[in-house]
Order: sequence, then structure tokens, then C-alpha cells
Amino acid sequence: MNDNELIYTVQGPVATITMNRPDRYNALTIRMIERLLEMVSSCDEDREVRVVILTGTGTAFCAGGDVKEFAERLGTISQHLRRLLASFHIAISRMNRMSKPVIAAVNGVAAGAGMSLAMACDMAVAADSARFTMAYSKIGATPDGSSTYFLPRLVGVRRALELTYTNRVLTAREAEAWGLVNRVVPDAEFPATVNALAAELAAGPTLALGRAKRLFLMSGHESLETQMENETQFIALSSKTADFHEGVKAFAEKRQPIFRGE
Repeated sequence: MNDNELIYTVQGPVATITMNRPDRYNALTIRMIERLLEMVSSCDEDREVRVVILTGTGTAFCAGGDVKEFAERLGTISQHLRRLLASFHIAISRMNRMSKPVIAAVNGVAAGAGMSLAMACDMAVAADSARFTMAYSKIGATPDGSSTYFLPRLVGVRRALELTYTNRVLTAREAEAWGLVNRVVPDAEFPATVNALAAELAAGPTLALGRAKRLFLMSGHESLETQMENETQFIALSSKTADFHEGVKAFAEKRQPIFRGE
């Protein structure tokens, strides 16, 4: 792997992971996925990082797994896929468990595992030129990368099956209407919009945002009463943070709070 095929940068409280293989539409090799896990882990462990952006270069966000690499390994493809997904799925799990917002900045085509990555992030901003397609059944494969978890939650089971069965390509505006992305902006405004959203989230109460994320992820398998008890426990924990005290004081004093993620 070229060391520049994944780029990790940190500017203030915002970390950006950029898939940088534009000649292959940022298709993921096994080494890229292993490096993705390392970078996601760094974001999770770095206390100075309060927001993570995941994006791509060129005309694609990510075209999914590198099918050319699959073709070269057909004799041992099952073992290869198991190794690849071991790292990929841990990376997605860490993205979802970290107490920091993760933004998918979908600059272009998101296909297969690339679409899965976009859905696994907490929020998604898409450029007008972005397109979304599941693509798995084109090579006789079943979905991976958490897509069977997130896709039906975002669009419903019937639409999830339609996208999987037919490989329908959604425009960015269709993806927004279906609930796959939060907002769509003209390509020229895309970088500024993503940066503004990241700055807004980085100025928020990081611990509270992370606990809110955990609560929403837990809600799918808990009863109403258990979930309300979870809410009680989490808000009690939040009340002990410096950000909570700052937020309450700022409200009483009729000023904007200054949160420090503590």
C-alpha cells in the first residue's frame, strides 16, 4: 500500500481521515482497512480530538472493496474476506462507540462498503454530485460493513431490499429524501459546509454527545422501561461533568456556553 492512500490529519479538535486512491475510486484494500482501524482508534483515544470527518478524494467517496484484489485471491477468497472484515467491522464498531461525532463527507460515489461506511457515521453531508448504490449483488455477494444494520433503520426494510436487490443508484437528493444523508449542498459549497458542521459539533459538549449516541444505539433492543432507566443513568452521569455545569450557568446568565468536552 502507498502510505498516502489513507491520510490522517488533525486541525485543532477536528480529525480528518481521507481515502486517497482516486485512480481506483478509493476502493479499499486489506491494508487500507487495517490502517483505517488504526486511524479510527487514534481518533477514539486522542482526548484532543472532538469530531471526526471521513471523506475521499477525486470523484468518489469510496467504491467499496477492491474487486481487483478479490479477483487475484479467488483461490483463498473466503479467508481473505474474513480477515478483511475482521478489521473493517472493528473499525466501524469503534466509530460508533467513540464518544465523538463522526461525519461522513460524501464527496462523490459511495458504493458497496463505501455506502456502508457513510451509513455507519453519525451524520452525512453529501455533495450534489454524490451517488449511492449498494452494488454487492453485482458480484454475487451479500452486504457487509454494518449495512444490514443501518440501512433498514434509515430507510425501512422494503427500501433496503430494493436497493440491495436492484442496485438502484440514488442521487444525493434522493438519498436525502430517503433519510440516508442529513443534507446535500452544491459541490462548490461542500468543503465549507462540512468544516462548519465539524466546528459546530467540536464546540459542543463532547461527553454528552457521545452518551446520546450510545443511548440511540441501545434503543433498538431495549424495552421502553429499560431505555428510560438508561436515560436516567446517563443524564445523572452527565450532570457531573464540567460541561453540564457550564451549560446550566450559561443558561441562567443568558450567554452562550463554552464547552470543553470535559
